[in-house]
This record gives sequence, structure tokens and C-alpha cells, in this order.
Amino acid sequence: MSAPNSIFVRACKSQPVDHTPVWFMRQAGRYMPEYRAVRKQHSLLEICKKPELAAEVTITAAEFLGVDAAIIFADLLLPLEVMGLPFHFSAGEGPVIEKPIRTAEDVALLRTDRAAELGYVSEAVTLVAKHFAGKLPVIGFCGAPFTLASYMIEGGGSRHYLHAKKMMYNSPVDWDALMRKLVDVTAEYSAAQVRAGADVIQIFDSWVGCLSVEDYRRYVLAHVTSLVKRLQKTGAPIIYFGTDSATLLPAMNETGAEVIGLDWRIPLDKGWSDLEHRCAVQGNLDPVLLFADWKELKFRAENILRLAAGRAGHIFNLGHGILPETPVENVKNLARFVQEYSPTDSVSQSPHS
Repeated sequence: MSAPNSIFVRACKSQPVDHTPVWFMRQAGRYMPEYRAVRKQHSLLEICKKPELAAEVTITAAEFLGVDAAIIFADLLLPLEVMGLPFHFSAGEGPVIEKPIRTAEDVALLRTDRAAELGYVSEAVTLVAKHFAGKLPVIGFCGAPFTLASYMIEGGGSRHYLHAKKMMYNSPVDWDALMRKLVDVTAEYSAAQVRAGADVIQIFDSWVGCLSVEDYRRYVLAHVTSLVKRLQKTGAPIIYFGTDSATLLPAMNETGAEVIGLDWRIPLDKGWSDLEHRCAVQGNLDPVLLFADWKELKFRAENILRLAAGRAGHIFNLGHGILPETPVENVKNLARFVQEYSPTDSVSQSPHS
């Protein structure tokens, strides 16, 4: 690990820190001119697969914004390729899986023995960790089994998750086999990122909010818990993040992840109390608020910090990733504002103090 004593890692472990750490999901992205310049020369997958490029965009964004952690530049779907499921990005459409998984045979054919071929991500992690030399922690990440399974079955983005849910309900044995394979591959892939220098791993469950609590508990919880437990053996704290997840928080809490990411649809204090304050929380500003004028943005960010009430274990972030047209200065100013905010300002209003 590169920066085990950084305030970000300490906050992940719910230890007291002198200011609230802040980083942003998708902090290296199309809203940044430097990133757009790299994208003119290289496709998304090329950047992911060339460690020097992935490291460069990771470092540029973290340094420009002055945030408290750098998240490695990669794509959630990279593990699909080594499992034998090719995909490509079509302009404006997002990822397209060429042959979606629909049958028991499709699941049986998926490979779990090629995770080492994703080593280019770990190489990028090593380069970033070396660059920051302990001054800034590095976040590695992977997609959660449910979100990756949904992509594999739907063949791309989805509104109703019809095919994924159909497999869950009608072929639970195939569903569980698919989820187990995904856990095996993502656990190996993410553990390699920790060995390469990642301080924390974030598990992205971007699509999990489409599930009822009952379905989450029945078809997802055991698998994501198994992934969390395997990754905790590396010693790195685990952040588990889902969107539209307000109803799922008590169940997500049972995974035992050190940090649960909250999206913007639930007030931070309510989300934390639904988690019974067992863990640290990350979040949870609506990414669209970065388009608001500074006064409104500052007011809303301050409100989140007030709701955290100076309690140990809050990492400031958005409730989802930065959007493409976001004004860069707002992101930079927000990071500085959070770092300079004094939690003592809010303790007097805290019901827990």
C-alpha cells in the first residue's frame, strides 16, 4: 500500500482526521480539457490498456483538483473480456456486449482463469503509487457482481433489466453460477491492484438500485459479501457504492464493507443512521449541483458536511460520477471548500454531540 496513513484511508477506517477528505467519482473524465486531448488520440480501451496513459490521466486529474485520493483510470467492464465476453463502445450508446449471456451453456463457457491478463490495470496502479510516493493514496476498483452480470445478460444499458431479472427468477442456479464466477475474477483482479499499491478498493454497484430489498437479499447479498470478505484479506478498506440504493442500505450494510457510498437521493445523516453508524460513509452531493452557481453549490456542500456533524468516517464525494459538461472550476473550488471547512462549525447543531 502506498499511503496507509493518509487522511482518506484513516477516514475509510472511521478514524478521526483533521479535515474531511474529498475525491470525486469520474474525476478523470470528459469535463477536463486534458482528458479530452488524450481521448482525441486514443480510445477509452486504449487508455485503459496502456499503463502509462492510464496513470497519466489518473495523476493529472488528482493533481489538478487537489483532491485527497487518486482513483485509477479503468473501465468496469474490463473483466468481461478475459472471461470470454468481448465488448466495444459504440458512439453515444455506451458499451455493447457482442454476445449476451442468456443460457446455462453461456454461463458454463465463461472463464475464470485469465484474471492475470488484466495486469495492465495493476501496472497503472504501480505507476501512480510510485508517482505520489505515499503523498496521495490510490483507489483501485471493480464492478460489483450484480452490475457486471446485468451488463453481460442485457448486452448493454437497460431500463427494466428484463433479461437479468428473468435469469434470476427462472434460472436461479445459472444466476448463482454466473455471480460466483464474477466474484472469482473480480476478487483476483482487485487483490492484484492492492498488491500493486492501491490503498482502498471501491466496488461499484451502479445498477443495483433496480432491485427490491427482497431480490437484493435473495440473489445478490451473499455474492457481494463474499467479494467484500475476500478483498478484506488484502488489508485494504473496501468502499461499496450503489446508486438508487436508499432502500437497500440496511442490507448493503450486512456486507461488512468499511465504507458505504451514498447516492444523493437520501440525506447523509438518514443514510448513516440506516447503516446504524457501523461503517464510514462516502458522499453524497448530486453531480448536477456542480452546474449550479457557487453560492448554491457551497450551501449544499456545507449542508452535507453539517449532516456529517464532525463524526469520524465521512468522505466527501458526489452521489455518482462527474458529468461530461461540468464546469472544471466548480469541481476544483468544491474540493478546496471541503478541505478548508472546519467540522467544529457544525458540532453545535449536531443532535449527537
